[in-house]
Amino acid sequence: MSKILVTGGTGFIGSHTVVELHNAGYEVIIVDDFSNSNPKILQQIEAIIGVKPELVELDLCDEAIVKNFVLQHNDIAGVIHFAAFKAVGESVQQPLKYYRNNFYSLINLINAFDSKVNLVFSSSCTVYGQPDVLPVTEDAPTKKAESPYGNTKQIAEEILQETCAVTPQLKVTSLRYFNPVGAHHTALIGELPIGVPQNLVPFITQSAIGKRGPITVYGNDYDTPDGSAIRDYIHVVDLAKAHVAAIKRLESNKASTNYEVFNLGTGKGSSVLQIIDAFESSTGVKLNYTIGPRREGDIEKVWGDVTKSTKELGWKAELDLKEMMSSAWKWEKYLQDNPF
Repeated sequence: MSKILVTGGTGFIGSHTVVELHNAGYEVIIVDDFSNSNPKILQQIEAIIGVKPELVELDLCDEAIVKNFVLQHNDIAGVIHFAAFKAVGESVQQPLKYYRNNFYSLINLINAFDSKVNLVFSSSCTVYGQPDVLPVTEDAPTKKAESPYGNTKQIAEEILQETCAVTPQLKVTSLRYFNPVGAHHTALIGELPIGVPQNLVPFITQSAIGKRGPITVYGNDYDTPDGSAIRDYIHVVDLAKAHVAAIKRLESNKASTNYEVFNLGTGKGSSVLQIIDAFESSTGVKLNYTIGPRREGDIEKVWGDVTKSTKELGWKAELDLKEMMSSAWKWEKYLQDNPF
């Protein structure tokens, strides 16, 4: 049973990935500094899988500490690297905070393993900007980033690709997520934003339960069927399972090169208004929303071509919008009864 290091393993996607790694027979060790997550999530994971994963609290930006950690855990067979700051708006206001954290943590990890490791990197479809052709494939050109956060994902991919080009023993898979939503079917883990949610679905659930006011739909005059912006939404459990598939592919030496990129989405787009409708129809809860002006930096529409992921990773999203919305709502209701 291989041991996998999950950085940021108590975060939204990280916690679900820890669960799926355990379900697939892996031993997991988590590194987190809880700068954007809650320590109680570890107990929630334990309640789901029956064992408490090993956790080491440390700052990945501290090079000496990271090196010492890796020396003490020389049985780690692979790394899934989530740990990064990810709030677009905050990154615009505090760019150095994002560049320092998102780059130092990655570089320190690679150096600590002496560039000899199987690494799955948490990337983003933000690297595509507004694509020229839809659905967007992995071969599409990257566009100038709309935010420092997006730029960290682009540059991190470049760092990894250029390092892999001269370091054959470093094997990397970059996973470009579209829009992760939903929660575990047990309603014991889910998205846990700090402060006002930056993403649509947690704002919807918080508005529905009374934590927030009306939802603002930013723009209804886009060139889309209903005028609202379109994204490719993917259930977080499906996303977590893709990371397991990526680790297995690296372990079995099936990668075509030592640096690969995969889109992770459903392969179809849903508009903001369709998401609102899906929430209402799957939960029976009526939402209060208003139409506002377009939001600066938002792109009109994007969804991914997932042919490569299906063919080469052997992975495909299985959970639909109804499940995404109903599971997110169950999680919100759990939080109401069990506040963190």
